[in-house]
Amino acid sequence: MTGRVEGKVALVTGAASGIGRGIAEKLAAEGAVVVVTDIQDPMGEEVVAGIKAAGGQAEYRRHDVTDEDAWIEVVGGIKARHGRLDILVNNAGIGIGGPTLEMKLSDWRRQMAINVDGVFLGVKHGIPLMRASGDGGSIVNISSVAGLKGSPNLSGYCATKGAVRLFTKSIALECAQAKDGIRVNSIHPGLIETPIWITVGNAINPGMNAMPDLDAMSAASVPLGVKGVPADIANGALWLCSDEARYVTGLELVIDGGLILR
Repeated sequence: MTGRVEGKVALVTGAASGIGRGIAEKLAAEGAVVVVTDIQDPMGEEVVAGIKAAGGQAEYRRHDVTDEDAWIEVVGGIKARHGRLDILVNNAGIGIGGPTLEMKLSDWRRQMAINVDGVFLGVKHGIPLMRASGDGGSIVNISSVAGLKGSPNLSGYCATKGAVRLFTKSIALECAQAKDGIRVNSIHPGLIETPIWITVGNAINPGMNAMPDLDAMSAASVPLGVKGVPADIANGALWLCSDEARYVTGLELVIDGGLILR
């Protein structure tokens, strides 16, 4: 099956690498015009170049998701260039690990600003443009299995991802009440091979700012025994963004190889 989001306009934040990149590439391959945003400009431009080389449509915009003026500019630009927004994937996020008693308030606030404020601002400024077309839309907020259960040395990260989970459900209800046709769902990845593990890994090996051995971790804790890759999350996001999920809202889609079962 191809063209599952043909003709739709999508905005994916934090799309220069990892899960965001995987989602942007998948949506473009299935026919969407994808606006790739991030603060890592060379990597973001590389993603767009790859999409275009594969025959897709994409453009890159520098975008700090904690800055409301930046959201106004990005969404305004989409309205001017494309006249509509059908898909919003709030993916931008960071992970800061370490014992709670040693966490700096500045780190707590920075993580909260990117992981939670960024999602709030995306919803606040994305929904009006989605509603303007009258065709509904799909919002996918990237949370984590850390938003479903607690983890030692990841309290700040868990707090942000738990907030995204319940914020998503509340917005799903608000959109349902408004009868605007906008569906709002969250995805909860497990052990996925992305750059975020370089910082989150500090929670596993304190003082070691390096990528942990995800293969060994997965063999020990994931029922399926293997780590996930961005494409696994992208496939779930594609389904939620497509018309195949027309009757799905407020869902927390867990993609973790069974990790949450333990």
